Amino acid sequence: MADLAVLYDRIRPDEKMLFEALDDLGVPYDKVYTPQLKVTFDEQGRAGVPWKVAIERCVSQSRGHGVTRALEGFGVKVINPAHVIELCGDKLATNAALHAHGLPTPRTGVAFDGDTALQLIEDMGYPVVLKPTVGSWGRMVSRLNDRAAAEAVIEHKEVLGGPQHGIFYVQELINKPGRDIRAFVVGGTCIGAIYRTSEHWITNTARGAKASNCPVTPEIADLAQKAAAAVQGQIVAIDLVEDPGAQNEWGGLKIIEINHTMEFKNSVATTGVNIPRLMGEYAISLL
Repeated sequence: MADLAVLYDRIRPDEKMLFEALDDLGVPYDKVYTPQLKVTFDEQGRAGVPWKVAIERCVSQSRGHGVTRALEGFGVKVINPAHVIELCGDKLATNAALHAHGLPTPRTGVAFDGDTALQLIEDMGYPVVLKPTVGSWGRMVSRLNDRAAAEAVIEHKEVLGGPQHGIFYVQELINKPGRDIRAFVVGGTCIGAIYRTSEHWITNTARGAKASNCPVTPEIADLAQKAAAAVQGQIVAIDLVEDPGAQNEWGGLKIIEINHTMEFKNSVATTGVNIPRLMGEYAISLL
């Protein structure tokens, strides 16, 4: 058994790149397939948790959070810790933390009832974006251009039911220049960034956006690093948007969300930065 572990539930190109980077670094590590991991909180369980540091790479947020919570009970330093997963995995929690630290986001509101949500949207003014508080890859994100669209989507959420659908998370639609920015932060340092450009209003590579290198300006680096610090994220990706109508110390940049199990497969060649190696080096530094 090694002191370092990589926790995963699916091997994507990102995980393959991370394994290759760790192999190149020559550090012993265990590949831990989390669906087959069993943890008991006793001496037998302690014997089965030999690691000092673990990199959490689960696609399933709930599984990754649960595994992290369990291993932290045995003193394992997990990257990222469970409280970071809780914050970054919930857009409302993320926005609240950023607001508490005085960091800029698009104008945001939250309501907990359909009628109140419609009032909130009308007060904010169209167009707005209605998002699930938990989710990724741009799924179930709705652009509402008028009252009819708002009423239809709100009704669908109320009929679908479920605790997540009862929280109406609303943001202004930023008139961005056909792109957003993803900045990568490892150990408190912004190591690189990409533009994600698309003709669609959702600029997400999972939805077909094209990645290109984004020079890391002092404003991008400062805001990304402060965002990571606000949620105590060790290895995170910060999604930023350029708001041409905003004035702030970061040149109009605003934070959209923070990704706690960041994907980087499209960004290594794009930026020229060996992101998985820097991740591995940071994990090794914690041993």
